[in-house]
Amino acid sequence: MDPMEKTKVALIGLGTVGAGVARLLLDHGDRTARHAGRVLWLEKAVVRDLKKARGCQLPEGVLTDRLEDVIDDPEIKVVCQLIGGIEPARSIMLRLLEAGKDVVTANKALMAEHGPELCDAARELGRSIAFEASVAGGVPIIANLSTCLSANQVESLAGILNGTSNFILTKMHADGVPYSEVVAEAQRLGYAEADPAMDVDGSDAAQKLAILAHLAFGARVDWKDIPRSGIDTLDLADVRYAREMGYTIKLLAVAELDRSEALELHVTPTLLRDGSPLAEVSGPYNAIRVVGDAVGPLFFHGQGAGQMPTASAVVADLVDTCVGRTAITFRSLELWSNRPARVSSADYADAEGRFYLRAMVDDHPGVLAKITAALGASEISIASVLQHEPKEKGAPVSLVIMTHTTTEGAAGRACAAIAALDCVRGEVVRLWVRD
Repeated sequence: MDPMEKTKVALIGLGTVGAGVARLLLDHGDRTARHAGRVLWLEKAVVRDLKKARGCQLPEGVLTDRLEDVIDDPEIKVVCQLIGGIEPARSIMLRLLEAGKDVVTANKALMAEHGPELCDAARELGRSIAFEASVAGGVPIIANLSTCLSANQVESLAGILNGTSNFILTKMHADGVPYSEVVAEAQRLGYAEADPAMDVDGSDAAQKLAILAHLAFGARVDWKDIPRSGIDTLDLADVRYAREMGYTIKLLAVAELDRSEALELHVTPTLLRDGSPLAEVSGPYNAIRVVGDAVGPLFFHGQGAGQMPTASAVVADLVDTCVGRTAITFRSLELWSNRPARVSSADYADAEGRFYLRAMVDDHPGVLAKITAALGASEISIASVLQHEPKEKGAPVSLVIMTHTTTEGAAGRACAAIAALDCVRGEVVRLWVRD
């Protein structure tokens, strides 16, 4: 092969990630050429505002505000579509596919929402879509699930998939700072958006989990149907009690086959035993623990966001697409095809696990007996109880209970019964526990 052969590529969007991709292509073209066997030539970069300052220096003639400069150029074979949101990202991707372009994207919301439509359209047009950067930034989890673990039946997948939430939880554990104060700091440091709702309420992690569940289990699940709760209502008291008992709270995304081979899915704040790999993931990092029936447990850890880690994943997809590896994988996996799902979704109420329960209760005799009776009515056994002496005589106290294995449904019913007792003040906090 002629070492100077060129494959012309284009970028749609030149924000933080787009600028990082441009830097890798322009400053390290020799590196990508070695892996691709050809020069990946940045032909065009489409932006909305030509006057806006960019984080990279582009050659003359590359920057444009006309999408048609890419659509109408038959020599541009691969396009990195790096704008966020659903629209106009969806419409632009369809236009690119119809124009004969293969597409690389980092847009997890778009793939979680419209993956079936876009992948079907790509197959019908003989094109491919690569999306490694859409989940866990620079961590190569999609490639590993798609190809490297193909000899395995994945049995479970549990991950920290949102760096913003993990940064917030790390600070709450380390510094004992309330949620609201840590969010403000995360916004100042650029880890959290002005409106961090999608990050902290579990939606972002659920979108990524839907993509991983499809790749690992052949599931066809709408991310909005995944049971989820976030860290936005997490009380600092629960962080302190978790630490006292040897646990760390993480926002955990779980996909796991149950005893009937149905797929359990949820995103919830979860107590993890200190010293376990996932519990030790700190700051704005992502991690995924995967268990395969042949390979056993694997652990993937790295930066889940940021300019260069995400750009690294985009350029890796770009190389694979240019040399034809993506097309082979895309066809063989039949991503989001019309084929029926290989696994059914489990009833969340039947999901089994241990739970952390905390209630504010009156400090007088008989309270624990009433709560124990409510748990017993739902056939829940107590593993341990923690209660501190009240700061003031007669003041309500926090009662913390760790259960043995039960079901989500039984735990929910028991918490409702406990909250209805006349000796309990307010709602009962319920968090998953994974040892």
